[in-house]
Amino acid sequence: ERARREARAGWRTVLFLDELHRLNRAQQDALLPHVEAGTVTLLGATTENPSFEVIGPLLSRCRAFTLERLGPEALEEIVRRAAGDEERGLGRVELALSDEAVSAIAQAADGDARRALGLLETAAAIHCAHGADAPLPAETVREAADRRLLLYDRDREEHYNVVSALIKSMRASDPDAALYYAARMLAAGEDPLFVARRLVIFAAEDVGNAEPSALGVATSAYLAVERIGMPEGRIPLAQAVTFLACAPKSNASYRGIARAWQAAEAHGSLPVPLHLRNAPTPFLKGLGYGRGYQDPHDAEGGFVATPNLPEELANERFYEPTDSGAEREIAQRLAEWRRKRGKRAQSE
Repeated sequence: ERARREARAGWRTVLFLDELHRLNRAQQDALLPHVEAGTVTLLGATTENPSFEVIGPLLSRCRAFTLERLGPEALEEIVRRAAGDEERGLGRVELALSDEAVSAIAQAADGDARRALGLLETAAAIHCAHGADAPLPAETVREAADRRLLLYDRDREEHYNVVSALIKSMRASDPDAALYYAARMLAAGEDPLFVARRLVIFAAEDVGNAEPSALGVATSAYLAVERIGMPEGRIPLAQAVTFLACAPKSNASYRGIARAWQAAEAHGSLPVPLHLRNAPTPFLKGLGYGRGYQDPHDAEGGFVATPNLPEELANERFYEPTDSGAEREIAQRLAEWRRKRGKRAQSE
């Protein structure tokens, strides 16, 4: 109401909302008509990805500006200014900084100016408490930092960014990058079983039959982590990560089940061919269940050329092996089996 009154007087109102992502959908909806009408010019600040946390209609009426992490040189400049500022900084205590200390603060801050200033203040307090007259050393900064807080979260954007980087680095056959992202997740406190589950999925989805033992390695790593916990659990995880990254890759099985899924949804419950049906009773046998079934174990070469797909899908091919790793041999065998099965179908 105040903004409306001031608009009639020729004044424009800027509404600044910090932590915009904390407003729920209904609260953001309540802002929308006032932003649309120009009653207020909205400035919203958020540490989250606005495409996830801000409703689409509101986001479409705003311009998004991304604030990047600060580099080491910018952080060092901030630290030096704060150390010499007598009004708002530490200039009154006449704190001398060594170049090594400034660099250590910039590195430990991990791109965050607020953390850099906090480290400077803590390190200065430790240094002055010891009555030291020499410049603040890097060792005191490391004592203040104790352990760097890595930028990571359990369920928001950075979580998915790092997980995505791990998966895509393994897919790109880059074990060095994959180890780095796995270590970054674990060092930041990620549940090691979450990492292990992603490896099991990757083994089946991205390595597949190109290296059939991959799923076993990933599953064993999961069980090992489940039983021994951390910090030793990172060792079997590292073995699995490097094995999967260096293994030949194929997503043919993953693509195959996707195609078969689509066919099942598109065609519904097609009748199962009679020779594949179980016939546990004389009545079912009389209906033809199981008629003509040949056990491949009793056939020459362990193969029977009888088609097994429903008639409507007789020509479908869901699994197409690649020429990668062990799947090359599978492709050769399958091509021969399909040739024989197609020949049998034509003769019938």
